Amino acid sequence: MKIKTAEYVGSWERNVDMPHRDKPEFAFIGRSNVGKSSLINMVAERNGLAKTSSTPGKTQTLNLFNINNELQICDLPGYGYAKVSKDKREGFGKMIAYYLRERPNLYCLFILLDLRIPPQKIDLDFINDCGDNAIPMVIVGTKADKLKPVEVEANAQIIKDALLETWEEVPPFIISSSETKQGHKEIWDVIKNAMKNG
Repeated sequence: MKIKTAEYVGSWERNVDMPHRDKPEFAFIGRSNVGKSSLINMVAERNGLAKTSSTPGKTQTLNLFNINNELQICDLPGYGYAKVSKDKREGFGKMIAYYLRERPNLYCLFILLDLRIPPQKIDLDFINDCGDNAIPMVIVGTKADKLKPVEVEANAQIIKDALLETWEEVPPFIISSSETKQGHKEIWDVIKNAMKNG
């Protein structure tokens, strides 16, 4: 897909306040500092569209972006560690759960995992919960450029093996790097196929 326009639509703290339910929507989520905003910018081919930060937990709202006036990308708050209060973390959890289960135009959720770090229990629990709720998902291993190719393959396999302890088949898995643009085509293939079959 040739990207002609990529625009910030708005940010919301409550799902019920989110408008724009008439276009296919693709959401991105992961633990804090997994490289989510950078990946969204890479996918949208726009530097600075999603605000990046070295501070974990920077994304604290549901942020919506309009691509070509044909589809939307939603940047979800990270789950897990963040420099916020326990109450606020619980609030994020409820916000995310409600969005994933109730957003009528959600076509696919991209779950980001840092390839440099072994899969954490919170990652596996989140993925399993999405599976239990039949949420269409794709796993994206991020920061591949920080590793040697052999390490990328080995670490990706560790993640897949961990998932196979509870899954009969691993969900679709994409290797990515915001720096080298690796995974750009594969992510867009998922988006295009979901729109075609939706």
